Amino acid sequence: MTPIDVVDILVVAYIIYRVMKLLKDTSAARLAKGILILVLIMLFASFLHLTMISWLLRNALSVGVFAVVVIFQPELRRLLEQIGKGNLSRMLIPDTDPDVVESMIVATVSACADMSRTKTGALIVFERKERLGEIIATGTRVDAAPSAELIKNIFFKNSPLHDGAMIVRAGRVCAAGCVLPLSGNQGLSRDLGTRHRAAVGMSETADSVLVVVSEETGAISVAIGGMLKRHLSPEILQKMLESELLGDELRSKNDKSRIAAIRDKWKGGAGK
Repeated sequence: MTPIDVVDILVVAYIIYRVMKLLKDTSAARLAKGILILVLIMLFASFLHLTMISWLLRNALSVGVFAVVVIFQPELRRLLEQIGKGNLSRMLIPDTDPDVVESMIVATVSACADMSRTKTGALIVFERKERLGEIIATGTRVDAAPSAELIKNIFFKNSPLHDGAMIVRAGRVCAAGCVLPLSGNQGLSRDLGTRHRAAVGMSETADSVLVVVSEETGAISVAIGGMLKRHLSPEILQKMLESELLGDELRSKNDKSRIAAIRDKWKGGAGK
């Protein structure tokens, strides 16, 4: 094996990995898993010399190539569109800049504090590992840099997008006016409205973090993992979002700040 062969294998492995990440945006991921399971069963049957099962699966998969093209047509079309627009590098290399996420958190907290005072209803979804491509498809694409003014304009009462949810992906406002699944939990308080039930429902089906501002009371709430924490102050909201969305980056940043403070204090003492 030559170095070129190693590079070839690594490039193909990375492309396969990014395609799998792309499929996570839609329900096509479950179909891909089903096809992979059938391939593994076929290989296992061939190893055990199960002739009939191997023959059936082999013929089914050969015909299934055409079915795959039909099933994955939206994903293939999107991939070709990204290549045609020259956005392939952006699609393959994700943007996970902690500073961008931190700016989004600051803008969100500022907007929620203002909307809480004016009792403006809002529903914001922060996407994490589980992709929300199907939810994003129900709304209007925005793809804008975060700002408190933009968020408040989206949820302004006369805005056409104010009734739906705003989706945040990689620190950017990805879409607005999106439809979320409602929670079927019968144990939720009866005074919760549609926004709160949608927030709990979305947090039950994905690992997203959701922020809700009540239109009736102006109270700020956060839904994570099917649990709803209500009546939060802007300060507590910022701490929760930083903990959930930044995590290790925030702890590393705090550790560096403490080390720098100790170093400065030590230098100051030595100077005396």
